[in-house]
Amino acid sequence: MKFKNYLLLITAVVMALVLAACGGSGDSSEDAAAGESASGASSEASEEDTELDGSVVIDGSGTVYPLMARLAEEYMTNEQPQVSVEVSRAGTSAGFERFLAEDGTDFNDASRPIKDEELAKAEELGFEPLEMKMALDGLTIVINPENDWAAELTEQEVKDIFLADSGITTWSDVNPEWPDEEITKVGPNENHGTYEFFYENILEEQDIDPNANLQQEYSTLVNLVAEDKNAIGFFGFGYYDSNQDKLEAVDVDFGEGPVEPSLETIAEDGPYANFTRPVFTYLNPDMAKKKAQVYDYAVYVMNHVNEFAGETGFAPIPEEEVQAQLEEIEALN
Repeated sequence: MKFKNYLLLITAVVMALVLAACGGSGDSSEDAAAGESASGASSEASEEDTELDGSVVIDGSGTVYPLMARLAEEYMTNEQPQVSVEVSRAGTSAGFERFLAEDGTDFNDASRPIKDEELAKAEELGFEPLEMKMALDGLTIVINPENDWAAELTEQEVKDIFLADSGITTWSDVNPEWPDEEITKVGPNENHGTYEFFYENILEEQDIDPNANLQQEYSTLVNLVAEDKNAIGFFGFGYYDSNQDKLEAVDVDFGEGPVEPSLETIAEDGPYANFTRPVFTYLNPDMAKKKAQVYDYAVYVMNHVNEFAGETGFAPIPEEEVQAQLEEIEALN
């Protein structure tokens, strides 16, 4: 009887140990599963937790402004609503002054390439600006809609109208059959890359007529031409394109017949090539490394710039150029 009781006791102990072992294994599996679930949730939350905040500060070209402002609007609306992208338009040269200052802007839009002296200033500040080519623009010569005589001009006639020493003051000086009326010449002032492009590339660094009315605001230039039958002006295609109800574009003859500025003719090797130029934004790479929102916005710009170029008056750049620039930006991260 005692032996039987001893066997029963041994059996009970073994069963208890087995049950304990099974219970422990079950608890361990549940704990592991819970751990995996928590880890998965954490990973998922980490992937989704990409909301950024802070600001991105941009200044520079009035020509590039409509395109950059459109990109900024889309970014803040659809990508990062907590990020404030501030886009100003002091002009290319004035913008570079802000960009190349202590605590300068994150980007500078430019309707001309950065100059050697500006690169030297950036070097003094300890950084090398990253050039981001955004689109192609066609410098457009505009006249009042009531002007029915100068709808076509040769490239040389455009130059002569604006040159200081050409002696051109009236329309009849250009063509004796045209009105003997004084020409009102208008354009952007020296703060703008468009002025510098016109002076350097079209006038070949010859002085512009000192009587030309040079203005800071493009809206002012639009109104000056729209309100004066004898006015002629120059600026980027986008400002003409968005004001076609007020202005007429001059078809320019570069030697093979008049060419109308359009998104199709504005190309580096197209028929309007003599008046075509790339436009840029320049990124301070140090800001992209320090501020996640600046890096993120730079990537967004190059991913979407061709999407909005046409609707803001610019011809898009080739996709391979976009991808090459994206790689440069992504290398900063």
